[in-house]
Amino acid sequence: MTKKPILVFDLDGTLAATAPDLLDSLNYCLEKQGVEAISSPDLSQYIGHGGRAMIEQALRQHNIAPEPALVENLLADFMAYYAANIPGQSHYFEGAVETLRQFSARGFLLAVCSNKAEILVKKLVNALNKQLKTPLPFAAVSGGDSFDWKKPDPRHIFNVIDQAGGDRARAVMIGDSAPDIMAARAAKIPAIAVRFGYSDIPVEDLDADKIIDSYAELTMDLVERLMADNALQPK
Repeated sequence: MTKKPILVFDLDGTLAATAPDLLDSLNYCLEKQGVEAISSPDLSQYIGHGGRAMIEQALRQHNIAPEPALVENLLADFMAYYAANIPGQSHYFEGAVETLRQFSARGFLLAVCSNKAEILVKKLVNALNKQLKTPLPFAAVSGGDSFDWKKPDPRHIFNVIDQAGGDRARAVMIGDSAPDIMAARAAKIPAIAVRFGYSDIPVEDLDADKIIDSYAELTMDLVERLMADNALQPK
C-alpha cells in the first residue's frame, strides 16, 4: 500500500495559542511555593522548550537558583494545575482548522509532534477538537515523552510519521521554534516556520525553508513545491 504524504505540526505556538494558560499555570505554581508571580509576557518565548524551562527562567528572573528539588516541586504543581484546567483559554489559531481540513481532503495525513508531556498534548488536542463540529483527523499525536527521543532529535519526527503511517519522503514539518526546525533539518524534510508563535529567537534565524504569517499562506502549492525541491536534494 502506498503511504500518504503527511504534515507534522508542533502544538503550542503553531497549531494552538496556549500562552495565557501556560503562563497562568506557571504563576500558580510559583505562588504556591511562595515565589512572586511573573508579570512579564517575555516568558512566552520559552514555551517551546517546555514547562521546566519556563520555571527555571522565572526563577532566574527572581534571582533564585533553579535547584533541582525546587524545580521538580514547581513542575509537579505546574502540570497538575495545567492539566486540570485544559483547555482554558487555548484555541486553534485563526485559519488552522480550515487549512488542515483542506489538506486532509486532498489525501494528506495530519500529525502532532510536541515536546510537551504526551498526556497533556492528547488532553489538549481532544479538548480543542470537542469544540469543533467535526474533529480534526490527526493520525498521530505525540509528546516529548512518547518515545525515547524528542525534538530536536529527528527520530521524534520519524517516529510520529511512522506511527501515523505517513511517507517520510513526503513529509513537511510546521513549527514555531528552534527544536521544530532543527529536528526537521536533521530529518532532511522541509521545514515551515510560523511567525506568530513562541520562538525565543527571531523566526528569520531559524533556517526554515519558508516562513508564514498566517495559515492562509500554508497552501497546497507551497507544500508540494517544498516536497518536490526536497526530493531533488542528496540524502
